[in-house]
Amino acid sequence: MNLFELQKLNEKYKCFITINKNFEQEAELSKSTQKPLSKWYFSVKDNICTAGLQTTAGSKILENYIPSFDATAIKRIKNAGGIIIGKTAQDEFGFGSFSTNCAFGAPKNPHSLERVTGGSSGGGACATALLEDNHIAIVESTGGSISCPASFCGVIGLTPTYGRVSRFGLIDYASSLDKIGIMAKSIEKIALTLQIIAGKDEKEATSSELPVPNYLEKLKKPPKKFKICLPKEYVEGIDPKIVEIIKNTLKKISDFVEVEEISLPMTKYALPVYYICAMAEASTNLAKFCGLRYGMESEKKDKKYDAYFTEIRSKYFGEEAKRRIILGTFIRSEGYERKFYLRAMKIRTLIINEFKNAFKKCDLIIAPTMPFIAPCFDEVEKLTPLQNYQADILTVAPNLAGIPMISLPVEKISGLPVGLHAMANFFNEEKLLQFAQLLEKEKLLVF
Repeated sequence: MNLFELQKLNEKYKCFITINKNFEQEAELSKSTQKPLSKWYFSVKDNICTAGLQTTAGSKILENYIPSFDATAIKRIKNAGGIIIGKTAQDEFGFGSFSTNCAFGAPKNPHSLERVTGGSSGGGACATALLEDNHIAIVESTGGSISCPASFCGVIGLTPTYGRVSRFGLIDYASSLDKIGIMAKSIEKIALTLQIIAGKDEKEATSSELPVPNYLEKLKKPPKKFKICLPKEYVEGIDPKIVEIIKNTLKKISDFVEVEEISLPMTKYALPVYYICAMAEASTNLAKFCGLRYGMESEKKDKKYDAYFTEIRSKYFGEEAKRRIILGTFIRSEGYERKFYLRAMKIRTLIINEFKNAFKKCDLIIAPTMPFIAPCFDEVEKLTPLQNYQADILTVAPNLAGIPMISLPVEKISGLPVGLHAMANFFNEEKLLQFAQLLEKEKLLVF
């Protein structure tokens, strides 16, 4: 990989917002160190801070913002010899399911230029599908932002348990939901990368103190059989071709799995609960982007504060960001917080408990990742905001719960990838990796 090739690739697919023009020199220096990641190239979602590289979170309001520090996950990658090649395109602040809300241009699906990559980590999924196997994408999920584009672009996307990887240096969307994860085309590479970036971080209070397992060693000792639960709510109303692919995949590994159908009735509440919680948190997290401390500002600062803030935020926030700020502020306002937000938080607890009970009888919950294959850009343009939100229907519940999940490319429909979604109990990432390796060994992963 060289700079010229990466720039040419980006002209066609728009998967990067910023390319690190020094990555070739950094790679030469790294190769001589013999560190675990010294021959690996990493792209980084643009809402994860990288020292010396523009970090915009896909928003005009942060254009030209260059952090002076690395996020903890990035610092650990660099210390292990990893090379940062650039910052990948995303929906503004993670607000979207198709990566079409990026202020710097939407990335294009590597399987069909007329189709979307999925969101919000679409640039990372696109880059992973296109680049060599020694490329890894560091990405982020709030409500399915790793699983969705991994499914649409046909790569592996791992979302760890909330708290498994430090969020320090992540530009927040919803603090109780955001999780840094990994995309790649190799299970072993994901396992080693997770090994390096996971673990307690004194700079981030929600990072877990639980010890990090040796994931590579865990891959060598898989269970003889996986107990699988297939929830009926995750296949109802879904494209029948996709459901058939998921069930056929499980049939092909019937010697290694026991499948039981279950019901997760709280799933039907997950979508509204997610958007209430996420928008409420987003409205407060984005309050700091006011034209004084970060990003874009106005040359005229002789106005009153409220008039100045209004001017900057109206000019540089995109339409979806404005929508979520307004709705989130309304949800948290006096007289409505109890009616909407607090009620949603109670239902979120019920969803968490439902997953906990399900994992008492199984190792993994399996479902389709997405209810449809990657749509065309013109199809997405016709969707209402509510229809956009409904695209997340299969991914928001596990994200609300904070459990780990992985999307695996198992088949194609008309040349477009279909993802299988595996979910595990809290901090059981090794079970996901072991299951993914089983599909890899059985040659059931289709890139």
